[in-house]
Amino acid sequence: MKITSLALSVSAALVASSAFAQDNLQTQNNEEQEIEKLVVVSSRIAMPLREIATSVSVITKEDIELRGYSNLADVLKVQPAIGVTNTGGAGSTTSLRIRGEEGYRTLVRIDGVDISDPTGTQVGPKLAHLQSSNIERVEILRGSQGLAYGADAGGVINILSGAGSEDLSGNVSAEAGRYGTSTLAADVGGSTDTLDYYISASNYQTDGFNSRTDDTTLDEDGYDNTTLHSRLGWQVNEALKLGLVLRNTDGVGEYDNCFSALGTSDCETEFSQSNLRLTANYDTTLSSHEFAYGKTLVERENFTDGLSSFFTKGNVERLEYIGNTDVSDAHGLVYGLDWEKEVISSSDLSRISKGYYLEYQGQWIENLYVTAGVRHDDNEDFGEHTSVRLSGAYIWTLGDDELKLRSAYGTGFRAPSLSEIDYNNGPWAYSPATDSELKEETTEGYEVAVEYTQHNGSHYEVVYFDQTITDSLEFDLAGFSGYIQENGEVYSKGIELIADVALTDSLRLNSNYTYNDTEDTTGEQRIRRPKHLANIGVNYQVEKLTVSANVRFVKDFTDSVYDSSIFQSVRVPMDDYQIVDLSARFKANTNLIIFARVENLLDEDYQDLATYYNKGQALNVGVQYQF
Repeated sequence: MKITSLALSVSAALVASSAFAQDNLQTQNNEEQEIEKLVVVSSRIAMPLREIATSVSVITKEDIELRGYSNLADVLKVQPAIGVTNTGGAGSTTSLRIRGEEGYRTLVRIDGVDISDPTGTQVGPKLAHLQSSNIERVEILRGSQGLAYGADAGGVINILSGAGSEDLSGNVSAEAGRYGTSTLAADVGGSTDTLDYYISASNYQTDGFNSRTDDTTLDEDGYDNTTLHSRLGWQVNEALKLGLVLRNTDGVGEYDNCFSALGTSDCETEFSQSNLRLTANYDTTLSSHEFAYGKTLVERENFTDGLSSFFTKGNVERLEYIGNTDVSDAHGLVYGLDWEKEVISSSDLSRISKGYYLEYQGQWIENLYVTAGVRHDDNEDFGEHTSVRLSGAYIWTLGDDELKLRSAYGTGFRAPSLSEIDYNNGPWAYSPATDSELKEETTEGYEVAVEYTQHNGSHYEVVYFDQTITDSLEFDLAGFSGYIQENGEVYSKGIELIADVALTDSLRLNSNYTYNDTEDTTGEQRIRRPKHLANIGVNYQVEKLTVSANVRFVKDFTDSVYDSSIFQSVRVPMDDYQIVDLSARFKANTNLIIFARVENLLDEDYQDLATYYNKGQALNVGVQYQF
């Protein structure tokens, strides 16, 4: 009730304050409106970034190329409130936590394709296999505000692939570096009056390094990833456009500790995911409609000493409709429905879920933007659930600058996955995990923020967030009995400070700091959630050379390790650390770019997880040819 009251109070304050400031408003001219940044991630339709009340970060193609990281998770972790851990380098299990919430509570879509793995312990994206090559733009919705996306969308990462110009254009790049690492990538795209197309391919290889602290063989854990992506659009007439997206990712990696009978560390994992999405978009003067069919196929298999030790296979089919209608110049509706079938064919498990949602978007008075939405989900295993989202933003014009006050409140739920249910019903589970039936976990969160944008492009942001999960579902790390429902509430609340400052025409400062006070049901800090996360970065551009440096600070976090003397996991404090990365791009001529980066410049010896190493100083160099 306190959370709901605060969110509603802030929304009321927005309305009240607007009445006093109305005389001081200045209407943005048409030219400024045309160049405003648009984002899709907040409500699944294009909206000006300045008008939305949710927390959204945007990463451009230039940002991705300048930082140069091969895996997209490394690009994302320099953004506000994002923590990333993995179990030993490229291709290993990677968890991305937005505001301290687990990665499986975050939805990832590429050109509208949901890349969640239905066969996983929890249904979520396999970020270890998501490369950064050939990505045009990333939009990140922070917080449990994913009303339009479905039950599990606590946060949303919306990725757009590259786009060709009217004439045929493309890129070819090659990179090599420490640990026997190499990346080859190429893309090509173009458009005519009726057709647009884009095709990309990338291959990433590394010999890796010894990843586990308890591996006495000191073997290297390599990884190989090949990703193919294509997108085709056909403008049938002025109103109707048909689209097709095809994507395939294959990853093969080595890892340690697979309990080999020969006492070796000859462990290998293979991952394959194929995605298909067909769309039909119909636009009229006052409304637009999208119908989509998507299918995801996933296979995963582990090998020990060359023999299969684990295999799973599954698929997801999804039907979607989303529409939006302009009721008037100042008011509109966004609405949709979706039907989804999850299947783990290797275990003969399946279920169907359906969802319906409606969101009102309006500008009550000049520069006051409000949304109110409701969603109803029906899960075949766990019944019906209703979620809501309310948001409001008010903008004051201060000369050539702008000040925005915004607030958002949202609820949601996550049903236990097919794998979680199956494990607790299987032969390996026992009390307390088997003492009661699993039920859905529910989420509630709100945020209040102030943003200040200067006419020179500098931007400052202060955000307070508060998120609660009730009946959180976790694996029993104390007794390894299976999946248990936590009795009580789990919290994540804190402050985000964000600054993007144009110091001069050629020098820019990008920085963010997140203070996150997390608490589990026992009152202790949640493991693997740093209380302090910070990034301080600078970009310097002079003529044909662009240089970027970033320092990442991670402080005050814990992990959990198994103690064989008491036969259970115990909490251990982790060392604080700071990592310096440096990158540069030089445009030799119109077509050729030479680039280089040094990851972990100071060769910091650090760990995100108690039993896994991270890589040391690594130099990478490459070339890119544009045509």
